Amino acid sequence: MAEREVFSLRPTRQLRRRKLVNRLMETMMVLAALAAVGALVLVVWAVVRRGYGALSWDFFTKPPAVGFFATGGGIANAIVGTIVIVGCATLFALPLGILVAIYTHEFAAPGVRRFVSFVLDILNGLPSIVIGIFIFGLVVLAHGQSAVAGGIALAIIMLPLVARATQEVLALVPESLREASFALGVSRWRTVTGVILPATFGGIVTGTTLAIARAAGETAPLLFTCALTTSQISWDPRVALQSIPLTIFEDLEQPDPALHQQAWAAALVLMAFVLVVSVLSKAALARSRRKLSR
Repeated sequence: MAEREVFSLRPTRQLRRRKLVNRLMETMMVLAALAAVGALVLVVWAVVRRGYGALSWDFFTKPPAVGFFATGGGIANAIVGTIVIVGCATLFALPLGILVAIYTHEFAAPGVRRFVSFVLDILNGLPSIVIGIFIFGLVVLAHGQSAVAGGIALAIIMLPLVARATQEVLALVPESLREASFALGVSRWRTVTGVILPATFGGIVTGTTLAIARAAGETAPLLFTCALTTSQISWDPRVALQSIPLTIFEDLEQPDPALHQQAWAAALVLMAFVLVVSVLSKAALARSRRKLSR
């Protein structure tokens, strides 16, 4: 009788232990999620608190003040430079990334597809400072610093992001669309350009905007390719142009507290751009996936 009671208690104890372990793990996961969200909230709060006071109309429309005792000014030259540099990077990375994705997903053999995807993953994990040194030795030493050189460096960073995002969207296209096009005697290339790409246009744009948000915040490659700048506003990509990340880096190295506040304000502008673009891109990507899955 006693043995029966012992055996009947064992399942109950095991069930209690499993419930306890389950609750413990759920609590740990919730705390980890709260820590991740809390880190983002703390970063946003710190940047807003320190940089909001320096925001003004002049901050966005005027170049920085020049001189040892000069005050005021803004980051208009950095905003223009960032637009030019990121524009050059997008011009280089977007068509190449789309072509790589189309080739690997629609034309390449499975072995080639796996190899190219592996290379893209490695390129995505490559330190940005290594890319900056590479472009410095390849372009800058021969032609000098310029927005084009900075754009090439950022394009290398953007390339795997654009290609990977395009591959994911292409995989969502129903196979029935391809089969219907082939049944009408349309070639594979015409099927890609006339049927598949129009259906995936929204997803490709979303991946591109995410890549732009990533490239806009990079500093290390620009230190080697586009750092010898002036305070003048210029749209010429053949010369070195100031950028927002470089402005933040340079202002925080100065002893002037006003420049420190300006650096925090520039960080707030950059962070707001990245956050808004990321949220809109995620929403657009989810909408594109729902549209393709119908």
